[in-house]
Amino acid sequence: MLKIRCLLFFVLAFAPLARADEVRPNIVIILTDDLGYGSVGCFGADPKLVRTPNIDRLAAEGMRFVDGNTPASVCTPTRYGLLTGRYCWRSRLKFETLGVYDPLLIEESRPTLASLLRSKGYRTAAIGKWHLGYGNAPRVDYTAPLNPGPLEVGFDYFFGLPQNNGDQTGVFVENHAVYGLRSRTITPSNLPTHYGPPYLGLDAPQRDEHEVMPLLADKAEAWLNSVPAGQPFFLYLAPNAVHEPIWPSAASTGTSAAGPFGDFIHDLDRMVGRVVALLEKKGLARDTIVIFTSDNGGLVVPADNKKNASIYQAQVAGLKMNGDWRGRKHSVYEGGFRVPFIVRWPGHVRAGVTAPEMINLVDVFATVNELLGGAPLTEGADDSVSFAAQLKGASSAPARDSMILHSAKGNFAIRRGPWKYIEGKPYSKVPAAQLKAMAEEYAPQLYNLQSDPGEKVNVLAAHPEVASELQALLDQQRNASGSRSLASRRAP
Repeated sequence: MLKIRCLLFFVLAFAPLARADEVRPNIVIILTDDLGYGSVGCFGADPKLVRTPNIDRLAAEGMRFVDGNTPASVCTPTRYGLLTGRYCWRSRLKFETLGVYDPLLIEESRPTLASLLRSKGYRTAAIGKWHLGYGNAPRVDYTAPLNPGPLEVGFDYFFGLPQNNGDQTGVFVENHAVYGLRSRTITPSNLPTHYGPPYLGLDAPQRDEHEVMPLLADKAEAWLNSVPAGQPFFLYLAPNAVHEPIWPSAASTGTSAAGPFGDFIHDLDRMVGRVVALLEKKGLARDTIVIFTSDNGGLVVPADNKKNASIYQAQVAGLKMNGDWRGRKHSVYEGGFRVPFIVRWPGHVRAGVTAPEMINLVDVFATVNELLGGAPLTEGADDSVSFAAQLKGASSAPARDSMILHSAKGNFAIRRGPWKYIEGKPYSKVPAAQLKAMAEEYAPQLYNLQSDPGEKVNVLAAHPEVASELQALLDQQRNASGSRSLASRRAP
């Protein structure tokens, strides 16, 4: 009896405790892959082509942000930004994405959304696409322990893809190892991947790429069911849909008039429906914040792109992946950054509201911290600005006064008020042929998004003073260690 009492005292004394003013709702963040602004019904997709009733329901029961933005127009930098509240170009990755063999990008000492929530007593999991690297060696050895990784940056559990569907690994990773790894034997494969190089040939169960989405939903359900009753949880669910290659599940194949790409969107909606249904079955829907968004805009391809013919087929059918925004994934234009962004928390977040405020995925960190009653951030999350007041209806003013955007090639842009200024200087050396084909993107530009949301008229020559002010603001925020205080809207 004495031993039991001593153990109970130890558990109570050292378990994370919530302050009296803290609340601890469960949190589910669904970060989709390459899902453009116009790819779901509640953001304008034609229901004759695709149907997303489960995603649309989240919007009807929560807030739909029509000016939700990613910090980068490509995936790895946005994933880094979401989890750390920090622009990725402040890290070692200055442009493009990580390769399949690159080491962990998130610094182990850096606070993450997962480590913040774990410190508050949350059970945490990341399920789905990782694409943030493993280990600290120059080249990842997938036959060895894959740490540091998700578990070292705040997650209690991880299951998912190292990079993309169709990547060279061909396997899943669970926690610190390739899932089901039988030996360190590698049998080189002659089968080319979607991206060109052959599969690695690991001695482990190979992914059935068409069934990845249902399997990830299974894993999410299993993990949610494993969380003890009464313990708050954070699930970072990162589906591989709708990134190319377009491989919908058997259950969704043939269900969309937009072809396989539309079918893949249906896979995504099925996953959302399964997660929400489980929360309701467990009686947790009212106690759970659900955030649904994407890592960047959609991919738009020309007719001669044979590798991504399914995407072109959807375009021909009339699906406007990025709505009316100019550009696409990778670009510096709005189509690369504007994404669906929905927040649902019944009884706390206003329902059925279309919000015009400009927000960014890096802002999720500070927002969650404030919703939980945490003290204002003073360390970490250097670029994160809370929009909690906007969610609750306590403020009608945008939380942000300005925001930095970053293209796949490292081209910076900054927004403030109606203005968007594009610096036109790619960080990387752009091949001459590409530079010629995309000459406009790599030149200074200024747009008034209020009068010209499609970025059709460059008004730099007419408003050089605005461009000069925005260039100075970009330099100021870029040269600072963080932009939170510089980007926050100040009281008049």
